[in-house]
Amino acid sequence: MEWLTAIMAILAAGAGVFGGYYYRKKQIEGKNKDLVEKAEHMLNDAKNKAKEVLYEARNEAFKIQDEFKKEEHARQAQLGQVEERLMKKEESLDKKNEEMEKMRGELDSKVTSIRQLRDEVEEIYKLQSRQLEKVAEMSKEEAKEVLLKKVEEESKEDIMLQIRKTEKDLKEKADEKAKWIIADAIARYAAETTAESTATIVNLPSDEMKGRIIGREGRNINAFEQITGVDVIVDDTPGSIVLSGFDLVRRYIAKIALERLVEDGRIHPARIEETVDKVKEEVNVLIKELGEKAVLETGVTGLHPNLIKILGRLKFRVAYGQNVLKHSMEVSFIASNLASELGADISICKKAGLLHDIGKAVDHEITGHHSKIGADIARKFGLPPEVVHAIETHHGNPEPESIEAKIVLVANLISSSRPGANKDNLDTYIRRLLELENVCNSFPGVKKSYAIQAGTEVRIFVNPTEIDDLGSMKLAHAIARKIEHDLQHPGAVKVHVLRETRTEAFAE
Repeated sequence: MEWLTAIMAILAAGAGVFGGYYYRKKQIEGKNKDLVEKAEHMLNDAKNKAKEVLYEARNEAFKIQDEFKKEEHARQAQLGQVEERLMKKEESLDKKNEEMEKMRGELDSKVTSIRQLRDEVEEIYKLQSRQLEKVAEMSKEEAKEVLLKKVEEESKEDIMLQIRKTEKDLKEKADEKAKWIIADAIARYAAETTAESTATIVNLPSDEMKGRIIGREGRNINAFEQITGVDVIVDDTPGSIVLSGFDLVRRYIAKIALERLVEDGRIHPARIEETVDKVKEEVNVLIKELGEKAVLETGVTGLHPNLIKILGRLKFRVAYGQNVLKHSMEVSFIASNLASELGADISICKKAGLLHDIGKAVDHEITGHHSKIGADIARKFGLPPEVVHAIETHHGNPEPESIEAKIVLVANLISSSRPGANKDNLDTYIRRLLELENVCNSFPGVKKSYAIQAGTEVRIFVNPTEIDDLGSMKLAHAIARKIEHDLQHPGAVKVHVLRETRTEAFAE
C-alpha cells in the first residue's frame, strides 16, 4: 500500500508540475502575443509617420526647386538687361568715337588754315614794316626808339605821377610784411664791445722754471701731459710756455693747474696729479655755476641740468674774438627784445638765442656743423620743435620757416657783425663799402656816390643837366638791380638818387 501511495504522490507531483508548466507557457505565449501586437502596431505607426514625413519632404523639395527656378529666371532676366545696357553703351561710345574723330579732323583742318592765315599775316606785317622803313628811311628799332622818346616826353608828368602813386601803394602794403622787413633791416645794425680771448700761454717768472717743469729726463712734463691730456710746448720764447689741445676745458684746467704749480714751486708727478684733480673739481663746479648764472641772467627756464652744464662749457670757447657764452647771452637778449617789438614768441626767441651755439661746446668731439650738432642736443633734451628749428637755422641753412627762427638769425648777425666781434670784420666792411660805391659810380651821369649807414644806404649825386627827374627814378631802380646782381650784401640796401638844379637871375 505504501508503494502505491508513493506512486500516486509521484504522479500527482508530476501532474502538478506539468500543469504549472502548461499554465506558465500559456501565460508567456499570451504576453508574447501582446508584445507582437504592440510591435506591429508601433511599426505600422512608424511607417505611417515616415510616409507623412517623406510626403512633406517631397513637397518642400518641390517648393525649393520652384523658388530656385524663379530666381534663376530672374537672374537671367537681369543679365539680359545688363547685357542690353552694355550693348547700348558700346554703341553710344562707338558713335562718340566717330564724332570725336570727325571733330579732330575738322580741328586739324582749322589749325592748318589758321597757321596758313598766320603765316600770311606775318608776311603782310613784314611787307608793311619794310615799306614803312623804306618810306621813313629808318629801321624798325630806330622808329620804336623815336616813338618811345616822344611818348616819354609828352607823358613825363603822367609817368612820374603814376610812379609816385605806385610807390605810395607799395608803402601802404608794406605793413603786411613789416615784421620780415624790420627783422632783415636790423641785421645790419652793429654795436661796439670789447672782444675777448682765452690765452693758452702761461707766463713764467724765469726761464729756470722751464727746466723744473720738464723735470729729470722729461718726467714732470710727460706726467703733466698724460694727466691733463694737452700738449706742453717749450720753445725759446723767454718767460712763457704754450699749451695746445682741442678740448677747451682740458686746456683751461691745464693752464690753471700749471700756473698754480709754478706759483707753489713744488713740481713732481704726485703734486701734478693732486693739483690737476683739485682744479678739475673746481672747474666742474665753475662750469655748472656759469651755466646757471647765464640761465638766471637771461631768464630762461625749463632747461635740463646736464644741458645747463654744457652751456657753461661755452665760457671757455672763443670764436672770432668773442667769448661764446657772452655772445649767446647777448643773442638771447637781442632776440627777446626783437620778439617783443615784432609780436613774436619771446620765450622761444630767448631760449633759442641762448642755446643757438650750444653745439660749439662739443664740436671738437662730434663731427658736423655746430648748428646741426646744437639742434641734435636740443632735440635730445626734449626742447620744443620751434626752439630746435631756430637753433638749426641760425646761420640761414636751412632757410628759417618761422618769425622766431628769423629773429634768432638776425640777433646772431647783430652780435657777430659789430666792429671787433670778427677779426676780419673791418677789412670786409671797408671792402663792401668800396664795392658799393664803385657799382654806383659806374653808371653814366653820376657825379659822386657815398655808402653810409654801414652799407645799408647809398646816396648818389647826379649831374642835373644829363639826368632829369624821370631819369633819376630810372637810375635808382637800375642801380638797385645792379647791386642785387653783382654784390653779396646782407639785408636791404636803400638807394637815394639826388638831383639838384640851381637857377640864377640878375636884376639890373
